[in-house]
Amino acid sequence: MVGASTIRRDDPSLNVRDYVPPVSPLLNPLDPLRIVLGKAAATAKVQPCREMSGDLGAILDQLGADGILQLLVEGGAGVAGEFHRAGLVDRYVIYLAPAFFGGDDANGIFEGAGAWDISSVWRGRFVGVERVGEDLRLELAPQESAQQ
Repeated sequence: MVGASTIRRDDPSLNVRDYVPPVSPLLNPLDPLRIVLGKAAATAKVQPCREMSGDLGAILDQLGADGILQLLVEGGAGVAGEFHRAGLVDRYVIYLAPAFFGGDDANGIFEGAGAWDISSVWRGRFVGVERVGEDLRLELAPQESAQQ
C-alpha cells in the first residue's frame, strides 16, 4: 500500500526485486496487489492497482473481507503517520544506511505532531536486526505485541 502523494512524487513500481518468477506468470505468488490510497495516474508504474480511500480501519476491514490478511505499507510520512497514530502497525521495518541528511525541511518518518516529552514517546522492542549489504534492517514491534 502506498499513498497517492508518493505515486506522484516518486512513481515507484512496487514490484518484487531480485526474484526470478516461475515459468508461468499465472503461478507467481509474489506478484503483489498494489493498493493506492487515493488516485494513481493511468500511466503510473504502480498500475494496475486498486485505488481506495476513506477510513483506514474500514479499508483494512474491506481488504480482510477480500481475503487479504497481510499488508506491506510502503507509504511516505503521511500514510505511515496515519497508520502509526491509528495503532494499526504490527511490525515496523526500517532500513538504516550509513549516511545522514536532514535539516529543518527534511522529511520525517511520520507526518504530524511528535512527542512533547520523553514520557509520551512511542515505545517498541527490537524483534530483529540484520545486516543487508552496507545497511541495517531493523524490525520493531509495538511494546504490547513484541512477544507475539
